[in-house]
Amino acid sequence: MHWTDEGYLLSKSNFNENSIIIEVFTSTHGKYAGIVYGGSSRKQKGKFQIGNKILLNWKSKSENKSGYFTIELIKPVAPLFFDDKKKSICLLSATSILKILLPERQINTKIYNSFEKMLDALHEDNWINLYIIWEISLIKELGFEFNFASREKLIKVNDKSFKIPKLFFKSITKESKTEIKEALFFNKNLLLEYFIIPNRLNMPLSRNLLENYYS
Repeated sequence: MHWTDEGYLLSKSNFNENSIIIEVFTSTHGKYAGIVYGGSSRKQKGKFQIGNKILLNWKSKSENKSGYFTIELIKPVAPLFFDDKKKSICLLSATSILKILLPERQINTKIYNSFEKMLDALHEDNWINLYIIWEISLIKELGFEFNFASREKLIKVNDKSFKIPKLFFKSITKESKTEIKEALFFNKNLLLEYFIIPNRLNMPLSRNLLENYYS
């Protein structure tokens, strides 16, 4: 079996001395994992920065068996933010959340497009606000619908009440550090209650670090 697609690198780990296993979020095949032979070589490893956009060729003997990738770099996203710790952590937070929450090999074009749009927005002044809104949209796309339009002050999740942050009720210009922290904390609680705790997952360290920047 063979396919070609574009996608974003979510994770990488060593396979053997010269090869790595990567997880990618692709445009038309969902989240996929596979081996990259020679991926740890000096010539290749620079391509495998988390968040980079890559062109993938996947091959396997059958659809249900492990396969391997050959890749070409489309856009080096991660290096754009090497000099900005907050944005680098934000990128790692988003990719880590997708890694643990996305089901294997399930296409979701809306999530892919919103993720790509959020990455483009990291160049904007209000990037952290747009990231926060992206997290909310992700939670909704994964099946947990809620509406802030009613301007209720609280939302109930699993018999627990959480205060809805002001950030969701105002025109986004420039929020205070406290308002951003409040919104990140609110989103984290939704992630915990809907996904992390029920599935016995761990909240990504990068997500906690991002929140700590606004403490």
